[in-house]
Formats: sequence, C-alpha cells, structure tokens
Amino acid sequence: MSRLERLLRPKSIAVFGGKQADRVVTESIKLGFAGEIWPVHPSKEEVAGRRVYRSVADLPGAPDAVFVGVNRHFTVEIIRALAERGGGGAVCYAAGFLEMGAYDEHGKRLQTDLIAAAGQMPIIGPNCYGFINYADGALLWPDNHGGMRLAEGRKGVGIITQSSSIAITITMQRRGLPIAFLMTAGNQAQTGLSEMALALIEDERVTALGLHIEAFDSVAGFERLADRARELKKPIVAMKAGRSDQARQGTFSHTASLAGSDAASGAFLRRLAIARLDSIPSFLEALKLLHVTGALPGYRLSSMSCSGGEASIMADSAEGRPVHFPRLTDQHSARLKSALGPLVAIANPLDYNTYIWNSEPALTETFTTMVSGGFDFNMLVIDFPRHDRCWNADEWGLANLRAFEAALKTNKAQGAVVASLPETLPEECADGLIVRGIAPLFGIPEAMDAAQAAALIGEAWREPQAQPVDTTAAGPPDSEPLTLNEAEAKEWLIKAGFPVPAGTRIINAAEAVVSARTIGFPIALKALGVSHKSEVGAVRLNLRDSEAVNAAAIDLLQFGTGLYAERMVADQVAELIVGFTRDPMFGTVMTLGSGGVLVELLRDSMTLMLPATRGSIEAALRGLKLYPLLEGYRGRPKADVACAIDVIAGIADVVQKNTRKIEELDINPLIVCAEGKGAWIADALLVLGEKKKG
Repeated sequence: MSRLERLLRPKSIAVFGGKQADRVVTESIKLGFAGEIWPVHPSKEEVAGRRVYRSVADLPGAPDAVFVGVNRHFTVEIIRALAERGGGGAVCYAAGFLEMGAYDEHGKRLQTDLIAAAGQMPIIGPNCYGFINYADGALLWPDNHGGMRLAEGRKGVGIITQSSSIAITITMQRRGLPIAFLMTAGNQAQTGLSEMALALIEDERVTALGLHIEAFDSVAGFERLADRARELKKPIVAMKAGRSDQARQGTFSHTASLAGSDAASGAFLRRLAIARLDSIPSFLEALKLLHVTGALPGYRLSSMSCSGGEASIMADSAEGRPVHFPRLTDQHSARLKSALGPLVAIANPLDYNTYIWNSEPALTETFTTMVSGGFDFNMLVIDFPRHDRCWNADEWGLANLRAFEAALKTNKAQGAVVASLPETLPEECADGLIVRGIAPLFGIPEAMDAAQAAALIGEAWREPQAQPVDTTAAGPPDSEPLTLNEAEAKEWLIKAGFPVPAGTRIINAAEAVVSARTIGFPIALKALGVSHKSEVGAVRLNLRDSEAVNAAAIDLLQFGTGLYAERMVADQVAELIVGFTRDPMFGTVMTLGSGGVLVELLRDSMTLMLPATRGSIEAALRGLKLYPLLEGYRGRPKADVACAIDVIAGIADVVQKNTRKIEELDINPLIVCAEGKGAWIADALLVLGEKKKG
C-alpha cells in the first residue's frame, strides 16, 4: 500500500487557515465527502456548519488528510505537530520556500526545516494547491474548479501537474473527460511527482494518467511508475515543458527544479512508453481516448465523413505521421461500392456523401463494411448544429451515431467520433459516447495526436522492457575537463578498437608530403586544435598529389597546433553524427543524426539513453530523415547499416564503461560506406574529465 493512501483517500480531513481553508470545507461538503471535516482556526466558531477546533492537539483524532493554508513559518510548526500526532499527510499551500531561488537562503532553509518537521508523514508541496479526489468527493483545494463528482461505479483518469493554474484550467474542460483525481506537485520538497503518480495508478478507478512535467523528480521513480503502468495496462501521457530556452529558464523559479535537456527528456519518456503531447487540448484528447480504448494495437486508421472537404483534411492531418490511412484493398473497395453505389468515390478517408444520410440501415451497412477492413482505429467525423439557432438539432446526426456504434460492435472494433471544432460536439453527447465505449474527440489535429499517442504506447508495450537508465554520470562534473585534439582523440578510439582511417600527426609541409605518400592518396589534411574546422577553412579534402598536399599544408599551418593527415574514405554513402554528452539528470546520453557540415542546419537527430541496445539504435536510425539514403535512395548504393550499428553500439558500450571519465565525445562524421565496406570515424572531439598530468 502506498504511503499516500490515507492522504489521497481520506476518511477525515483537517483544514488550517482562513479564506482558502474555508473553501476547502465548503467544496468538500458540496462534492459529497462522507467523512469527517475538522476546520482549525484561532477565533472562528464554525465554518459551513462544522465545529472549529483551535489546534492540532484539540482535534478529535489524527486526521488522514490536512490542508495547511497558513503562512510559511507557521506551516512548518503545524506540520511538525501533525507528524507528532500521527497525521496521514498534508498539503502545504504556502509559497516562499526553495522556489524563491537558489540564492534565497531563508527560503532554502525553510524548505529544509519543513522536510525535517514532516518526518515520515507525507507532504505535498509546498507552493501548491493540493488535490481533488473526484472519486470520493475529498477536496483539498483552495480555489475554483470546474469538475464534478465521479458517478458511482464509473472510472476516470488521474492528472498531475506542476502548475496549479493549468490544473484549474483542465477542470474547466467541457470535452467529456471524466477525471477521478487531480493533483498539483508544487516544489516536490518531499514527495515527488513519480510517487504521486504511482499512488494514483494503483486506484482501480483510475484508467490512465496524464502528467504535466516541468522537471523529473527521480529517474528511478519514473522507471518504477512506467513498469507498473505496463503491468496494469494503464497508459501514461505527458506534457513536458522545456523545449524553449525561456521555458527552461522559467522552471527553476516556478518549481525549484532543474528542467534538464529537452532532447534527453523526450528520449527518457519514449524509453518509458510515455507518450508526449505538446498542447493542453491534445493532452486532454489523448487522455480521453486512452480512458476509452487503452493503448491501440497499431497505426492503421480509417475515417468516414459525409464531406469531401472533411475527408481531405483528415488525410492531410495524417501526413508525415506514423498514424496513417492505408489504401483499401480491391475486395474491400468492391464491398463499399456495392453499399454506396456508383456515384461515390471509394477511398480511405471515405466521403460517403449525403445520399444515405436519411437511411439508418444504409448508414449501418456502409459503416460496418468500412470498419470490417481490420483497422487499428476507426473515426467518424461529424459536427452537430447549434441547439439555440438551428432546426432539428435534437435529432440531427443521431442515426449516424447509432450506425457507427453498431458497426464497431459487429466488427469488435474501436473507434471515435471526431468533431472538427470543440463547439460542435455537445458535452452531454460526449458523455453519452464514452458510456457506449466510443471516444469523443475534439479537433482533427488533436484526434490525430491522440491516436498517435495511443498507438505509440501500444507499440512500446509490445517491445521488451528497457533496462534502467545508467545515471552514473548524473550530476555536476567532478573533475576538470581536458579536451583532446583530433589526433589524440583518434588514438584513444583506435586503442578502444574502433575503425579510424589511417592517419598521422605532422608538424610541417615536408612531413605532410611524406606522410601522404605513405598513407596513400587521396588524403585529407586538417589543422589540429581547431573546432568546427570546415567553418574556418581549416580542412582540405581529396588531395590527390604531393603538390596539392604541400600547398594545403602551408595554408593550414597558420591555424592550429600542427596538422593531421588522413586517408580519404572511399565508397561513402552517408555521414552520421554520433555524440555523447553528460546530462545532469540522466547521466550520459547519446545523439544520432545526419552528420557533416550541415548537422546544425538539418537538425535531423534522435537522442537515446544508455544503455542502448542494437534494436534501439536501429530504431533511432530509421527515425531519421536521412534513413532512406542508407537504404539506397533512388538507385544509389545501399549503406553498410549493420556495420554502422555495430560501431555505434560498441562506442556506446565503451562510453558507458567510462562514463565518469568521458565528459563529451563527438564523432562527426561517422562515414557509412556501401554494403560490405564498413563505417569509419572521420573526425572526433573527445573531452575527458581529468586534469593534464604534469
């Protein structure tokens, strides 16, 4: 049993404070909380008809859940008294703790005192609104909310956010999403978001979880959460702040946490099978879909609408996504043509036109035939008229809904009704669809986001469970960085057993000519000690004779601390970048992407956690825009992908074994040659975490 059990599902609630505390009392009564409610105040006699107590000691028993809505100094005193009394847990509403900033010593000290005062008693916050348990009517929440008590026997989703304002906004939704629990995390001083989520996911009334994350509290905690979600088949979606510099800078002041690298955060969520959404509407629609259907078995979609315009928008919304509308087979098309007649163009997405609008049997036959194609998810696009201005609004479209429901049941399939606009699907209709096992989705792009999230989770759950992330190198560096030049970095890589073209360090033009003859033409000549050589002209490629080498060497000696001559790699198909950096939260992370001089312009990359398997490396390569080139794009030679994966996996393994020693390794490019010709490290930057000896 979770240590948060008493706090989240209380039989008694104590409330400390003034106006905000009074709201907790009145709203809990309004939601129908069946347990005891004990207001505590130094002078009031009653709040909403409930007797008021003077102190923790005055309470009739140890409360299961407590809302502490007093100033930050008094908060610490009350928490200490509650812990000594055996309280089940508390929400700390007050601000002015660590979120004030690392240089505010008073706030930092108060948060330390608060944690010490709580001891083993769970606390949520500080600097947070608390939570609403809509399943039991228990509300420790000091402000407005737009939710309603979950009906007896019904289930809902759990939502945790690090922003109380966003939490309030979510409760105002009119999308039919049933919410069982809503929580805010605040500073996560003692109880982190992952522990809260674990406590919620164990509740049998919670079907899926939605997390708004500004910072991860614990890598291991999120891994435990993801493992348990997979076991219980309860999907998780997340909005992760921190894509922009402004968002990353704002997270510390807001949550007293470190946002970390966004690319690493995204890789971590993918590894955990947590689908990431980028907007509140898509977040809510994905949660709603997962509440109804759970994870989807695949990415193949069908769509039906009575308008060619809607069919086109559906098709365009899937462009460039993993979710897609597959072409119908000839047999499937023939069955639909038989149902619809010769005047309707048969396709997926399907515009079934208005010929059958007034015939429920014809609608049922058409929808049933379309859904019989074995799609992973089926969508019916329909927008309802305004009730206040349109005729026949009460009956409009109901035959379509009944026909779609029958089609899904006949084919034992899953589906959604999709409204182009949130305004064109009434909330009461959305509620009814959910009861009937059909997801009501608001907005076409949001519907695509939701389906993609559900399919991504399903795909991830079918794969073997990922190993725990190696966080050995997490935290700040513990040594001085030592940057090796290209020659030194390649010597290190050669000793580790990796493929590096034949090359040597030289100090003048005469040596360059001799070395070139020894290595064999053509060669590349580079200035050592220069970063981003191509940008400053510190590299010469394809030098094919002694005269060219001599001239290039004279030009390049002005740039750095010597030269490096290297044999050019033949049979090149593509260039990759393979990079490793230390992230303060996740330890060493790996980046794979399109390499060469255009790496920053193309921004075609994937980030992986360590340890990385061959399968995860191959999947990352397949996710690059570059990948068709590796497969022999338009008749070009196919690349030695298997060898490239071997090299990348080997480098990742060596880096992981030396994770406390390597600060950064940047291989750009890793040249991938034609099949059977291997993959070669053409340039490398290595930063070691140690001081120069001597």
